[in-house]
Amino acid sequence: MSSYKGKFLRIDLSKKTYQVEKIPDEVKRDWIGGRGFGIRYLYEELRPKIDPLGPENKLFFLTGVLGGTTAQGFSRYIVMGKSPSTGCVGRSVGGGNFGAQIKFAGYDFLIIEGISDHPTYLYIDQDGVKFLDASTLWGLDTQETQERIKKIHGEETQCACIGPAGEKLVRFATITHGRRTASRCGMGTVMGSKRLKAIAIQAKEKVIPENPEAFKEAVEKQISILKTHPRRVRMTGYGTTTLVEVADRLGCFPTRNFQAGRMEGIEKLIPEEFAKIKLKNFGCFSCMTRCGQVHEVKEGSFKGVYSEGPEYETIWAFSGQVGNNDLGAIVAADSLCDHLGIDTISTGNVIGFVMELFEKRIITQKEADGLDLRWGNIQSILSLVEKIGKREGFGRLLGEGVKRASEEIGRGAQNYAMHAKGLELPAYEPRSIKGYGLSYATSNIGGSHMYGRPRQELYGTAEPRMVDRLADEGKGDIIALVQKQQAGEEVVIICTFGNSGLTPSLLGDLLASASGYEEFRDPAYIEKVGERIVCLERCFNVREGFDRKEDTLPGRMFTEPLLNAGEATGQMIRKMDTLLDEYYEAFGYNKEGIPTSPRITDLGLKKFLEDHPF
Repeated sequence: MSSYKGKFLRIDLSKKTYQVEKIPDEVKRDWIGGRGFGIRYLYEELRPKIDPLGPENKLFFLTGVLGGTTAQGFSRYIVMGKSPSTGCVGRSVGGGNFGAQIKFAGYDFLIIEGISDHPTYLYIDQDGVKFLDASTLWGLDTQETQERIKKIHGEETQCACIGPAGEKLVRFATITHGRRTASRCGMGTVMGSKRLKAIAIQAKEKVIPENPEAFKEAVEKQISILKTHPRRVRMTGYGTTTLVEVADRLGCFPTRNFQAGRMEGIEKLIPEEFAKIKLKNFGCFSCMTRCGQVHEVKEGSFKGVYSEGPEYETIWAFSGQVGNNDLGAIVAADSLCDHLGIDTISTGNVIGFVMELFEKRIITQKEADGLDLRWGNIQSILSLVEKIGKREGFGRLLGEGVKRASEEIGRGAQNYAMHAKGLELPAYEPRSIKGYGLSYATSNIGGSHMYGRPRQELYGTAEPRMVDRLADEGKGDIIALVQKQQAGEEVVIICTFGNSGLTPSLLGDLLASASGYEEFRDPAYIEKVGERIVCLERCFNVREGFDRKEDTLPGRMFTEPLLNAGEATGQMIRKMDTLLDEYYEAFGYNKEGIPTSPRITDLGLKKFLEDHPF
């Protein structure tokens, strides 16, 4: 018995075949699961320089060792592949019940290969895999798709699918399960390139821990902590809407395409305002935090609009970034993105980008299909969301993402494109939270707020030491640490919002009793696996041609003082080279950001990197 299933499912869409393969014990021990399994197989199986939208790219659906168990907050799933947004390694995380269903089907992860010659969906049950025609599903939105599949296969069927955006290869398309999305890096775009509309699973195989009694005791302890933990109570009550106030207080709420750090009228978007339209909570499999906030607009132009959200990042994307403080419009934009299957962060970012281009008279109303792109124009914002999701008119260009769109527009538009490595920046202003700026710049997946969260700057966490968020140096090692820790969290795929009160000791008890691997009790072991992951992801990118020059931020961050940001007003990033040197030293990379042979050897990666070119 073990919470590992010990095998994965390899599915070839080109040949319409599948096979079950064993996961070697050393892979489980060295990589643990989730993101660890993903980069280990991704690096080994993907040839350098392949087209992310071509047949050689692969799509990995990965679970953690505690997925599908009674442990709270561990049943999310990760999707990985080569990103069509960046050309780097791509990683996206999704919630709901789908991750648990992969385990119930008897697998720790799935690998999807090849390209189908016609629209297809996969149906997986105890009898194996069926390749089914998706012609009648092609063109349906994410909710219609899931409803249709449940009518065919039964209400218990769990489905992950793409919407019109994925079909039309919008670069930041999502993979949607329920109304939860695996959003960043364009993994839904890769799924669309394979003409794979959906993966439907119906299975009930149990996940049995190695030591059931010890595991039960650890889970009961976790549940007792969660019942009264103040952070859990707050997350259940308000979800991530509370972060609006945190960001406003710190002056790190990016406003009007990262020109300012605070937005006028933000009092209309505080948690209490969202609470007024809250219908109920939603949670993922085996998670009592239930941080999902289901909202329905009660009055005004958007009365009746319903969304399982919006989360903090989406609130920002359709408020601060585009100059809007109409709560109903934010819920409407979130709902529209969910149906079309597009990432809210990238969508809001690219709309804010063209609004600033309109303000600066770099683009005209005629170029924008006649839309009035003044800040806060709600109808234009919603129209652009739909155009992007359907790749219509001006939305065809914006669906390429902010980096490619700025290059095609020219005329200096690149100066207003807010991205790192081609991935649109999220809802934390780098000049106000400078460690976050360094993490964006060095992240192996591009501008993600979830590659390494500097809690030391955001919340004043004193471990391992206090950090001045406005300091221009002295934090490279902290960002290296939080990136390793985040990778460690993503081998078990613990939810960032469901981990309240989870101590290293309790996590070790859960992991060891579930898996049978005593090494997993040691926090230092988990951290080293996290570093191994980050290092191999960087080697993946180096193999694609990335080095120090790509570890950067938009020029605005270095040359334009931040406006209206309280204590952070006037801030710029002044010592990026110093921060990079500190970060590389902490990881054992050379001055170009390339892992050195001693560090590769120390992390046990030498066998993967015999052809390491540096």
